[in-house]
Amino acid sequence: MSHAGPPPAAPHDSAADDSTEAESRLLAQFGEHLRLERSRSEATITAYTADLELLLAWARRREAAVEQIDLSVLRGWLAELHARGASASTLARRTSALRTFFGWTTATGRTPSDPTLRLKAPRRGSHLPEVVGAGDLQAILDDLAARAQDAKSSERDRALASRDLAIVELLWATGVRVAELSGLDVDDLDRQRRTLRVTGKGDKQRVVPYGAPADAALERWLSRRAELSSPASGPALLLGSRGGRLGTRQIREIVDRELAARPDVAARGPHALRHSAATHLLDGGADLRSVQELLGHESVSTTQIYTHVSVDRLGAAFQQAHPRA
Repeated sequence: MSHAGPPPAAPHDSAADDSTEAESRLLAQFGEHLRLERSRSEATITAYTADLELLLAWARRREAAVEQIDLSVLRGWLAELHARGASASTLARRTSALRTFFGWTTATGRTPSDPTLRLKAPRRGSHLPEVVGAGDLQAILDDLAARAQDAKSSERDRALASRDLAIVELLWATGVRVAELSGLDVDDLDRQRRTLRVTGKGDKQRVVPYGAPADAALERWLSRRAELSSPASGPALLLGSRGGRLGTRQIREIVDRELAARPDVAARGPHALRHSAATHLLDGGADLRSVQELLGHESVSTTQIYTHVSVDRLGAAFQQAHPRA
């Protein structure tokens, strides 16, 4: 009785492998261009590279090499992303990545022409995160402070609560971005002056002040940081449960959990606390230029869009300052 042998292996497509390797080299060169000549941050380089990998894989399945990608290919890719539910801001960012990439490939002779010249990006929506009221934020902080000193909890649980208290305090007090908070090292704190040295977009550094409540939260966390520390901790200010640097995703989860516990709060995410910090500053009388510096915005117009002034403050300003009030 004869036995059939295994089915023949599918032929190996060496041409496809060569194409993929060439694209990987091209993206690596593009990343170096962004890093050395455009001074883009590592986060931007990573995001742009990931976007372009998706495009090139999509084009490859349609047998279009990099130099063959034209306007119709780009429109088809973006249309498919839109159909899958990509937001306007995501599509706008990916369009920006396409323009930067193909502008570079065309200028350096890697592609014959720039297919993005007639590509229109979707308009970003003007929706901003809801402001979390000072009363709700204080209630969250009070709850975290109680958990941080709960004698019935383990030392580890009290350390985690102390860390989360420091996270919420710093986000509200300083308005820093979640990536900026995650990237803080212990040495970035100046406890005497109550300031943080923050590395923002484009690897630009700024000094951000914080107040006594945030300093007290930091004091509590630093006194318990050893409970979570490990050889992987390094200089990181905020640590995860396994001892490594706390990442942006974990910070978002922590903030979302605490906000969701407040029944009247619809806002979610660290960005809502950044927006709340800016709005509360303006409501308290801070000038727009100071808030711009605090948030790390290059243009004051960004701050104007980002921070809406409450109707109550506008009304109070009118009553106080206008001769016809």
